Amino acid sequence: MADISITPANVLPGAGAVTEAGTAGETITAGQVVYKDPTSGLYLKSDSDSATAAVRQPRGIALNGASLNQPLVIQRSGQITIGGTMTAGLAYYNSKTAGGICVLADIASGGYSCVIGLSVSTTVLQIGITYSGVAV
Repeated sequence: MADISITPANVLPGAGAVTEAGTAGETITAGQVVYKDPTSGLYLKSDSDSATAAVRQPRGIALNGASLNQPLVIQRSGQITIGGTMTAGLAYYNSKTAGGICVLADIASGGYSCVIGLSVSTTVLQIGITYSGVAV
């Protein structure tokens, strides 16, 4: 399988959405998984196989697109219409592709396991970020 193919214009907060605002540290697209850089405080794309632990620990999913130093709103929990097609009932993870969301099989061999959420339908993800700190 591959990362969820997300249409940024279709990413929408849903029931119980908890959001926070900040500033992008690079070009980010709606639907990408981001972390907050501990040094700069900027949001950057998360990556499950990064050598840097902070990069592997997502904070949320971008709700809008932004370029360097532009405002960004992320969703930390609650339901999100992800703008792509998932398999209902599966767990989805932080991808080895920066900003991506994938199934567990796609992070095997070198990636660190971090659940982004569970799909409650083919289009809605219940965000529940859980970082294991363990490579698979």
